[in-house]
Amino acid sequence: MLERVSFRQLLVAAFLLIAGLLAAASLRAVFTLEQLTMQSRDGAVRALDLSAAAQSLDERSVAMERTARQSLVLSDRVLRERFDEAAADARTVLARLGPQNVPAALVTDWKNHLQAVTALLSGSPDTALDRDRQVAQEFRELDRINAAIAQQVRQTIATQNRSLLDTLENRRRQLTQQVLGAIALAVLMALAFGIWLTRPLNRLEKAIIGLGENRLDEAIRIDGPADLQLVGQRLEWLRLRLVELDADKSRFLRHVSHELKTPLASLREGVSLLEDGVAGELSANQREVAKILRHNTGLLQGQIEDLLRFNAAAFEARQLRREKTDLLQLIEEQVESQRLQWRARDLQVSVEGPALQAEVDRDKLGTAIANLLSNAIRFSPAGGRIRIRLSQFADVVHIDMDDEGPGIAYDDQARIFEPFYRGERQPPQVVRGSGIGLSIVHEYIAAHGGRVQLLPDGPGAHFRIELPHAFKS
Repeated sequence: MLERVSFRQLLVAAFLLIAGLLAAASLRAVFTLEQLTMQSRDGAVRALDLSAAAQSLDERSVAMERTARQSLVLSDRVLRERFDEAAADARTVLARLGPQNVPAALVTDWKNHLQAVTALLSGSPDTALDRDRQVAQEFRELDRINAAIAQQVRQTIATQNRSLLDTLENRRRQLTQQVLGAIALAVLMALAFGIWLTRPLNRLEKAIIGLGENRLDEAIRIDGPADLQLVGQRLEWLRLRLVELDADKSRFLRHVSHELKTPLASLREGVSLLEDGVAGELSANQREVAKILRHNTGLLQGQIEDLLRFNAAAFEARQLRREKTDLLQLIEEQVESQRLQWRARDLQVSVEGPALQAEVDRDKLGTAIANLLSNAIRFSPAGGRIRIRLSQFADVVHIDMDDEGPGIAYDDQARIFEPFYRGERQPPQVVRGSGIGLSIVHEYIAAHGGRVQLLPDGPGAHFRIELPHAFKS
């Protein structure tokens, strides 16, 4: 199913999923805050209502005491009616407070004292003063009960506030945990999607690097989204095409070389016959011409053989046989194999560095080192010194080689690794090189995924081989 989906669609789906997770957490936070806001508002309204009810009960008690004692002394019916209205209002306020806010015992006591006051308001005028004193006593008890009710209301409000604060704190913790959990989950999902989606990209990058390093024997297959699979198929087509072109080039070079060798051999044989006088004795000028022809045919044959040798080296560079190799030992072997050459010129060759192990093609890397050493021997003055240093930086191995020769001319530095290019500073009384030694070095090092470069820190030539990702502890 996923093979039919493009990389872009998967990426969009991943972003939408993560965005949806964060949006859900945000909406949850908004709803929670809205609930807390409503609870806070309801709690504030309820607290104000309870406070107002307690204050109103106290005010009604004062009004009842005033009208009750006035009606008792004056025996006024209107004042008695005002007392009854105030008493009814007080009962209504007491009912508003509710049993959950005021204990039933206080409500019962308050009602009993109110009934006692109501009963004392009826009686003979002769006992009005005695009943007035009793009414005053009853209202003092009502004041005490009102104070207790007010205190109870304040405690209820305080309890509600504490409960609201506890709820706020619990919701805050829950909300914090939910948000942090959503963020952590989003990060994990992003990492998971990133790793999952970048795997085919990493394989794609390795495939492209492989093509750049001429590792054409490894088939390219990219699993994953449809568009990346299509890119992998195009790269595989490109690899096969490069293999085919390389094969065509090799066949062409072999064919051209073979076709040139036959007439060239005939030409050299004919020149030899002329020089031997088979066709008659040659004059001095004719012998000079024959000598020039023999020399040029020899050069042409050497160039054809060099071309075949470079073509073979370029082909072999793609077929690495890596094995765990002691690089220091490999360098010392190459120095030892050319001991006669550098001893003949009274040179000093030193090898420095730690023993490093690397997965390389021992023969091809040895050939590259040997070619650099051969060049250094050819260009070094008699009694000079050649230094070879092995080092390692992070996961890159460096092999540095410098001599005390004339160095590389500035105009030649950009082209020294081109096939058959020979610089202008050639050593005197030494056979001129073919110009493919450094080209073979470049081919073999590039096949390892590394590079060889000329460093501008003369006076002699300083070459450095870099082998990335080759170091093994």
